[in-house]
This record gives sequence, structure tokens and C-alpha cells, in this order.
Amino acid sequence: MKKVVLAYSGGLDTSCAVKWLKQEHGLQVICFCAFIGEVKDKTKLVKRAEAAGAIKTYVVDLKGEFARDFIMPALWAHARYEGKYPLATALGRPLIAKHLVKVAQKEGAAYVAHGCTGKGNDQVRLEVGVRTLDPKLKIIAPLRDWEFKTREEEIEYAKKHGIPIEVTKASPYSIDKNIWGIAIEAGILENPMKEPPEDAYVMTKACDKTPKKPRYIEIAFEEGVPVRLNGKTLPLVDLIEELNEIAGEYGVGRFDMIENRLVGIKSREVYEAPAADVLLKAHEELEGFVMDREFIHYKRLLSEKYAELTYFGLWFSPLKKALDAFFASNQDRVTGKVRIKLDRGHAICVGRTSKHALYKEKLATYSKGDIFDRKASVGFMKIWGLPYEGMGE
Repeated sequence: MKKVVLAYSGGLDTSCAVKWLKQEHGLQVICFCAFIGEVKDKTKLVKRAEAAGAIKTYVVDLKGEFARDFIMPALWAHARYEGKYPLATALGRPLIAKHLVKVAQKEGAAYVAHGCTGKGNDQVRLEVGVRTLDPKLKIIAPLRDWEFKTREEEIEYAKKHGIPIEVTKASPYSIDKNIWGIAIEAGILENPMKEPPEDAYVMTKACDKTPKKPRYIEIAFEEGVPVRLNGKTLPLVDLIEELNEIAGEYGVGRFDMIENRLVGIKSREVYEAPAADVLLKAHEELEGFVMDREFIHYKRLLSEKYAELTYFGLWFSPLKKALDAFFASNQDRVTGKVRIKLDRGHAICVGRTSKHALYKEKLATYSKGDIFDRKASVGFMKIWGLPYEGMGE
């Protein structure tokens, strides 16, 4: 009997997919779960996969690799799709594709499978990644092929086959979580005029439930990498997870947006990304403090393209790799500290310092000690405006 390696999350879709792949395709199903923050109970995950019919389950802790090789490049790129979404799920998919291929090659599997829908972006990210790394593998996408039209039908299928699930008809949210953020879909969220109910959120508090007094935190960067939080040195994964808790307590990192999906439709997306929101703002502030105007302005254009490439599933493309090299090229200057104020849903930079700062108080000040040569401005104004003299006549 041939084998298929399924990218398994432990949720409703992939749990049903285990049984479906066995029944409809006659395949031995091996589950692969990339542990990047979305599953706390590994034993429970394995039992659920086995109950659905899996012959083997891999649960691999990839949080370190995810933080180092996927989050950090995106942080350096200041990547936010359409200026908002910090790309949490989009960053996790190429990592899953990479290790899905590794497990398939190790197990001698001819197939890989995933639980992505036909209208979602993740099918592209996973399949393009797999085809880039091993084009010989055949790909099965149960959610594009099976007979279920609604999540309610999937719930009934799971119950019929004794598959333990946590989702119910009363709470049909689809949640994808990793250490960089959470994507929340389905249910009432599909109505763009309905405010997301509080029970949809996982990592953040509502603004009216946050502490009344603001909290100040300090993040230290060394060559672009956040290394200390409030003076405490932490490994990158630990720093992100601790920052998720701190910023989430203040309601920071909620995003509610109408998003342009790769497949051409618009969708209402709700995200939570407390640490990502804070670190992106902090790194951008520090980099703006140590880099020149031309670099900063041009980088914004490249950041938008980088976010698109990541969102569109082109993580392994030549252009994305070239942009990685560009964004990494200046990180040796991004060393210093940033002070952030957390206050009822907001993360505001209120201080920054660096040995590489281009800011000079003696030039910027309007007080005593000002050394700026005002007379030099006369010639500058003349030359700067010269090409435009008379154009408005």
C-alpha cells in the first residue's frame, strides 16, 4: 500500500482528511505536524491522528528554525501584507513544505497532502514549496476533492468515525496559530459588518479589559536581532512568546481587514499578532534611527514586494532570496534599544538609542547649543528649486 504524508494540524479539516485519504485513496497515512506554536499537547495530537487512522505521526519542534530562518528575515524586511498583516501563517507554510518533503523522502512516500481549501492562499504556499523542492511528489488536496460543502458536514463526519475534535457547530472558528500570530476565520467573521466577538480572540484582551495604566517595555537589538526584553537576555523564541503575553495583555496586535487573496477574491480576515506588531514597530524605529533617508524610503517599496512574495507562496524564489540579502546587508548597524509604551491596544515608540544613530541633537535642536548653519540654507533653497522656476506660470 502506498504512503501519503499529510501536513497535519490536529484541527477539524486535517483530522477528517486522515480518514478520507485512507477510505477514498487506499493510502497509508503518515501525519506530519510542524510544532511552531500552535499545538501545546503533543500526546493529544498524536492520539487524535491515530484515532483518525494514521499509521505514524511526526511532531517536530521547529520553533527555533521558524524564528531564526523565517521570522527574522521577515522582520528585517518589515513585511506586512497590504500594510497590515504580519504574515504569521504565510511564514509558517514554506517551513512546513520544506519538512513535509523531508518526511516524504524519508518514508518513501509517493504522495503528500494538505488540508487547505480551494479558495485559500495556503494551498499555493504549500504546493509551490513542495514542487520547488521535490517535483516528483504527487499532491492531494482533500478539501478540493471531497464531498463536504460545510464545516457542519465535516463535524458530523468526524463524529460518525469517532474522531475527537474540539470545534462545535456553535463555535465554528478556524484557527491557525504559531508564535508569530494567529489567523481566525469562519463563522460570524465572514460577515464584514459584524464586529468579531470576544470569544474569537485567543492572544489579546479587549481594550476595555486591559490595565488602566500604560506599561513601558524596552527591547534591545544586536545587529537587527532582538536579544533582550526589559534588560533580560532571552533566546529569540522565548522573547517572542513572552512579548506575546505582555503585549496581548494590553490588547496590542489585533487586525481586522478586508484582504485581497491570491486566488482573486476578497476575504474578511481577523488576526492577532502582539509580539509581531511590537517587534516590527521597534525594529523599524531603530533602523530609521541609524540609516539614511534614501535607504529608508527605497526600502519601503521593497518591503511591500517582499510581503507579496511571501503571501503569494514564493518564499523559495530567486527574487525573494535576493531581497533577503539586501535587507540583511545593513543589520550590523541596527544595534540599540527601543522603548515602547503599551496602552489599550496601542504600541507606541517613545524612545530609542543607538551607538550608530544618525540623529544629532545639536543639529536638530531649536534651543541653546544649535550648531546648524542657517545661512547655508539660502544656497540649498536656490539649487533645489532651480528646475521648477517659472513652471507654474
